[in-house]
Amino acid sequence: MKYRQLGRTGLLVSELCFGTMTFAGKGFWTVIGQLPQRAADDLIARVLDAGVNFIDTANIYSEGESEKMLGKALGKRRRDVVLATKVFGRMGPGPNDTGLSRAHIMKAVEDSLRRLNTDYIDLYQIHGFDAITPLEETLRALDDLVRSGKVRYIGCSNLAAWQLMKSLWISDRYELHRFESLQAYYTIAGRDLEREIVPLLRDQDLGLMVWSPLAGGLLSGKFHREGKGPEGARRADFDFPPVDRERAFKLVDLMREMADERNVSVARIALSWLLHQPVVTSVIIGAKSPEQLDDNLAAPEVRLSADELAGLKEASELPEEYPGWMFKRQARYRFPEGEGK
Repeated sequence: MKYRQLGRTGLLVSELCFGTMTFAGKGFWTVIGQLPQRAADDLIARVLDAGVNFIDTANIYSEGESEKMLGKALGKRRRDVVLATKVFGRMGPGPNDTGLSRAHIMKAVEDSLRRLNTDYIDLYQIHGFDAITPLEETLRALDDLVRSGKVRYIGCSNLAAWQLMKSLWISDRYELHRFESLQAYYTIAGRDLEREIVPLLRDQDLGLMVWSPLAGGLLSGKFHREGKGPEGARRADFDFPPVDRERAFKLVDLMREMADERNVSVARIALSWLLHQPVVTSVIIGAKSPEQLDDNLAAPEVRLSADELAGLKEASELPEEYPGWMFKRQARYRFPEGEGK
């Protein structure tokens, strides 16, 4: 297992991160996974033994049950991991049981600490954008948590480029701890992140954690153009994230050729492509079975050639949009031979 620096921090995290959304399966989350405690214990032991030191969860997963199960599964090995969780989603019926207000954040962090059976959270992330709460309020609350020692680093998830950049400006303006990472959707079949956010991450030296790297299982190689896919598969019952299916299946066909040459799964090729992207810090993998987990853990062993990467890049290229095509055109003034950024 290789380790990468999380943004501009001195924290090293494994290039694969284990996500616990399949734990418990309560309420809405039953379509994601319904693993019992014993199965969760086994998966956590496997990822730790494989060298994974980065584990991600969220308070909203299975209405808090995922955090509880993770805390039990880690046990005495808690100190061996960089533990990340998230806040924002609804955790109760009251009007203040959701969002990113100081009131909700302060209650939510205490609840997460209790469920995880720990006295600190390594990476505390906002799970989205709260259109009601001022960013200043959210960032001051998170800064207080870092200063108190309950949280060591803060991150965000599912923000637009302008929201993230505004957050960084506020932190700089008021000398608050800033977001050190973004958790976002990114796959070879969904490269939208590259338009605005990837340049921002590079410019501001932020880490990138990738969620749903297989596009909800669509890039696993188990789905076909006709039919819903294998029984029990997540996307068969929960068609998310949105994907251009025809485009995705063309990419699966191309990756299948590479996979067959190596006698590996299509999923490993899709995960390997992400690990070849310089902006990526860690790719979040989840699993319902030890076999699925072992296959994903082997993805870093797959090395794609320059020709293969070029072929995948061309096949998955985003259609040009303004102002991107204007940037490209005007770059010729500075870089007439095509070199440069």
